[in-house]
Amino acid sequence: MTAPFLHSSPLVMGIVNVTPDSFSDGGRFLAPEAALAHARKLIAEGADILDIGGESTRPGAAPVGEAEEIDRVVPLIAAIRAESPVAISIDTMKPAVARAAVAAGASLWNDVAALRFTPDALATAVELGCEVCLMHMQGEPRTMQDDPRYEDVVGEVETFLLTRAAAAETAGVARERIVLDPGLGFGKTTAHNLALLAATARLAGHGYRLLVGASRKRFIGALDPGAAPDERLGGSIAAALIAVQGGAAILRVHDVRATRQALAVWTATV
Repeated sequence: MTAPFLHSSPLVMGIVNVTPDSFSDGGRFLAPEAALAHARKLIAEGADILDIGGESTRPGAAPVGEAEEIDRVVPLIAAIRAESPVAISIDTMKPAVARAAVAAGASLWNDVAALRFTPDALATAVELGCEVCLMHMQGEPRTMQDDPRYEDVVGEVETFLLTRAAAAETAGVARERIVLDPGLGFGKTTAHNLALLAATARLAGHGYRLLVGASRKRFIGALDPGAAPDERLGGSIAAALIAVQGGAAILRVHDVRATRQALAVWTATV
């Protein structure tokens, strides 16, 4: 399997949530026709990667059964692959879902549990030979925002990510196939998220590609009280540019066209 995400400039990953309860667009793209139409729109807007998720990981989210998650994501992945060569990522913690998604055409396993959800997760990643994104999360989605605490959030997240990357390499995942994600919003306060965003260069300085997903997240609303998720575009763009300036390789976003435009202006000046 090739490594489609090796790239010298930032890549834009568009989000397609095939869920009834995601924090920003829950339910809008649960129907197969709506999900495929949204995927087409993101491709037309310039997405390099589509991140397909069938289980919400918003704070307080309830888990979804393996079979239901597969039923949500695999037909969409197959439909996208039938009409577009765009890179596809599967956003899941479950090895069986990742396996089904890769068989349908995905080539990146984006795992918020950093290949720790089941004992066979690392072995499955090696078996699939796909790209893997290892994310930091304190706790689990249902409880992660109850009272997140760190002595040194940047240091602790950095250590976790490097430890998981080492575990993946030891298991047999090639270094060039590993992406790291500090997990903004996953068991972090506003102050934690801002500290991690400010430390992008440090987190990106270990030879692994860094993915940053700040789009529409709660910490942006905390800085602009009253702003609903779909009213956080300005903050999302600002966070994306901060991340890129620090060396982020992939931006996970809801608003592909606006992010592309911002990157065009930014790259024209550097």
